Amino acid sequence: MNARQGFIGRPVTRREDARFLTGAGQYTDDIVLPRQTYGVFLRSPHAHARLKRVDTTAARAAPGVLDVFTGEHFREVGGLPCGWLINHVDGTPMKEPKHPVLADGKVRYVGDRVALVVAETLEQARAALALIDVDYEELPAVVDTADATKAGAAVHDEAPDNRCYQWNIGDIDGTEAAIKAAPHVARLTFRNNRLIPNAIEPRAANAAWDRSSDSYTLYVANQNPHVERLLMCAFVLGIPEHKMRVVAPDVGGGFGSKIFLYGEETALVWAAKRVGRPIKWTADRSEAFLSDAHGRDHVTTVELACERDGRFLGLRVNTTANLGAYLSTFASAVPTILYATLLAGQYTTPKIAVTVDAVFTNTAPVDAYRGAGRPEATYVVERIVETAAKALGIDPAEIRRRNFVRQFPYATPVGLTYDTGDYEATLDRVLDLADVAGFAKRKAASEAKGLKRGLGYSCYIEACGLAPSSVAGALGARAGLFEAGEVRVHPTGKVTVFTGAHSHGQGHETTFAQLVADKLGIGMDDVDIQHGDTGKVLFGMGTYGSRSLAVGGTAILKALDKVIAKGRRIAAHLMEAGDDDVVFEDGVFKVAGTDKSVPFAQVALTAYVPHNFPHDKLEPGLNENAFYDPSNFTYPAGSYVCEVEVDPATGQVRVDRFSACDDFGNVINPMIVEGQVHGGVAQGIGQALFEHGVYDPDSGQLLTGSFMDYALPRANDLPSFDVETAAGTPCTHNPIGAKGCGEAGAIGSPPAVINAICDALGVPDIPMPATPYTVWQAAR
Repeated sequence: MNARQGFIGRPVTRREDARFLTGAGQYTDDIVLPRQTYGVFLRSPHAHARLKRVDTTAARAAPGVLDVFTGEHFREVGGLPCGWLINHVDGTPMKEPKHPVLADGKVRYVGDRVALVVAETLEQARAALALIDVDYEELPAVVDTADATKAGAAVHDEAPDNRCYQWNIGDIDGTEAAIKAAPHVARLTFRNNRLIPNAIEPRAANAAWDRSSDSYTLYVANQNPHVERLLMCAFVLGIPEHKMRVVAPDVGGGFGSKIFLYGEETALVWAAKRVGRPIKWTADRSEAFLSDAHGRDHVTTVELACERDGRFLGLRVNTTANLGAYLSTFASAVPTILYATLLAGQYTTPKIAVTVDAVFTNTAPVDAYRGAGRPEATYVVERIVETAAKALGIDPAEIRRRNFVRQFPYATPVGLTYDTGDYEATLDRVLDLADVAGFAKRKAASEAKGLKRGLGYSCYIEACGLAPSSVAGALGARAGLFEAGEVRVHPTGKVTVFTGAHSHGQGHETTFAQLVADKLGIGMDDVDIQHGDTGKVLFGMGTYGSRSLAVGGTAILKALDKVIAKGRRIAAHLMEAGDDDVVFEDGVFKVAGTDKSVPFAQVALTAYVPHNFPHDKLEPGLNENAFYDPSNFTYPAGSYVCEVEVDPATGQVRVDRFSACDDFGNVINPMIVEGQVHGGVAQGIGQALFEHGVYDPDSGQLLTGSFMDYALPRANDLPSFDVETAAGTPCTHNPIGAKGCGEAGAIGSPPAVINAICDALGVPDIPMPATPYTVWQAAR
């Protein structure tokens, strides 16, 4: 990208922060509509039970109650859909039991929705909720991921062995042969621990029905309002899309958990027409723990076949992935398309075979969480690579170098084609950042204090810019994964941009404004970014998979190209020149080789004064839109080094140093990028050391249902990160050259931390989270 205006590559302060820091943000719970009512949900206290009776008589008669709804009210509507169809190894479709809006006949996890109470006030709704009498017949619960297929009880009748699908990719026979013939095979079995998202803003929705137009408006804390509308209208409630407006205002974080269509907002939309008034629901933190889609929860066995010199020969991975009680929106894609296809990592392993068993359990649905399959894949690859290096006596950095991909494009054995990269450059740089050369001295100093010090490496790659539709469709996507953008130039030369991407912490209002201002040669203050409203935005697939800039930004850029092309024709008329002789530079249209020029603002005004340009050939106005569907994923990559100090007497782990070097292609705003990496690394360290969603193995009760039991990292748990973005290898197939940065930190950091702890203790493996008790046990 041309940095002539100084907007590209500048650490511009985020424009949206002023309203957040001064309390001027507007979140879903801030919205109070005329004649507002309030909804609360009765949730199952049992992991698996038959609903013998749900008596709402007393609740209906309670003060202020407008109505009470149960599963029987929703029998004629569709179930919540899953957006990806994955086929079993024999070609048959995955098992796809109905995911009801409210439980009907059975509850299948603690927190499953049983009833909705709507009342004049929140307090009245909560009081009435306690009056609902439910007769539950408890059933055996299936909880453990590894044993789900042999549990002896079924979550759904449609899947008697609890298997949703078994799926594989790669060369099974060739990989088997490579492993049998290899001089050395490294093996590990581990669990990628379940995580509970806990965005700072809990989920919320406010639904209204307008009698005069028979139309609906839904305000919702969501990452992709157009997809929310599409799924709810087309697959569940049967509402014509043009009769539904979905608005996602300011959203306080999502991390994937707000991508999905949930039953709560669906029930509110349906019920709003029945009561004839708007209904608002906001989850409390306890509800969020129980009912938000969780993340991760894989059990994996991995084998890496190597030559004695560390050259990789074959990789075999067998994973059991927990989907929870129901298929959530992206659930089936996470352990397959977004996980297995990344198991080549940064390496030229010639033979790879992956088998995934996806299972139902009586736990909350599991779906995409920051990284969505890519953290799980990186953990598998980087843990087994480190294990092989230790067993072979090869420096962990060196074994990686010996196996790096160096020729691009590179077609992996698991279906992807990396377009560009320079993995050695990021590894070399992070070794300098981490001062690996000085590690021995620091280790000796720790030992003198009775402490152990370890160094851990992680070289990750991820597939981002979630698209292209052709590839995603071939892999089971039930919708396109393009993006849309609209650029509206006003007569004064000011610009409003409408994007289908959604910002909930990414800084789009700044980054997209930088992109537009640079392209048009105008000031950032002249650019307004609009998102999150299906009533304003043309269309869009939302924000997830680090796709906003690479896909959404490119759609905006394509619309800008159309604006400039039309502007050139108007300018040519004003300057009495041929269209082909006019160039656009630094916000000015010029006739090449002359001193004739007109500024962008003059062309914008002329576009709205038809008698000043050839309106018989051009329509008035300067408003263009574009769709962009990439030809490939983007492939950010990087290298991380973690250094820990461990107290073997207590098991306490202190992350002393953490260094990261990432290749994100071209960077628009380095400050925002650095912030994204910092946040991702913090979450990754949280997974490695603290966070774990745990269910009782017998009852299926969530044992970590509050911050008393579910530990998040705090500021004093983290070091000052040393983060750098490499000069980079720009993406070859989008004009921005961007690859995406939002998930990298959460992908690369967990294996780096665990590798460091294993190095410090001299053990082959330690489970996540590496709590003090777990580390204390390992140290003995």
